[in-house]
Amino acid sequence: MPRLTADAPFLHPEVDITEDCTFGRFVEIGRGSRIAHSRLDDYSYCDRYADIANAEIGKMSNIAAFSRIGATDHPLEKASLHHFHYRSADYWDDAEHDHAWFGHRRTRRAMIGHETWIGAHAQVRPEVTMGVGSVAASGAVVTKDVAPFWIVAGVPAVPLRRRFPDAICDGLLALAWWDWSHETLRDRLEDFRRLDAEAFLTRYG
Repeated sequence: MPRLTADAPFLHPEVDITEDCTFGRFVEIGRGSRIAHSRLDDYSYCDRYADIANAEIGKMSNIAAFSRIGATDHPLEKASLHHFHYRSADYWDDAEHDHAWFGHRRTRRAMIGHETWIGAHAQVRPEVTMGVGSVAASGAVVTKDVAPFWIVAGVPAVPLRRRFPDAICDGLLALAWWDWSHETLRDRLEDFRRLDAEAFLTRYG
């Protein structure tokens, strides 16, 4: 019996998930990870102690340990950065949390495309889009949108190179194999294993 199923995400111990999170098929959430106000689509997973907030994660996304996506920020324009003025009920009996502030933060979505890889200890900031097939190297802090199939690295992250030549990138986008059925993926598993991207496209593109 496979460990991952289409029915419910596989949750490792000590995960913290808010009620408004949704998950696609064959999703896995690593030990100690926190998922808030987010969606992970089919086959996506995060490793240990990932922190994902206010994010839309596409299919087949690979999220490494200790990464942060959509990390919430503090109000730089106000007199204080401290959360006493928006988590106020934690400090005073007669004060409420600033629900408008929390609502605003939840609108600032990080968008992670299909078939992406977020490296260990990498961060993707709110309102950043990582295109299909893109990679954030370990420790990167991604503050700007990343085009499909680009690898970025550094603090702040800058483009290093594209994973494949343009024709192969365009072919993979057109093929959109991440939308194939579970049965088709199984049927073509050996070709995923043995063929490079160009040969794979020659066969299926």
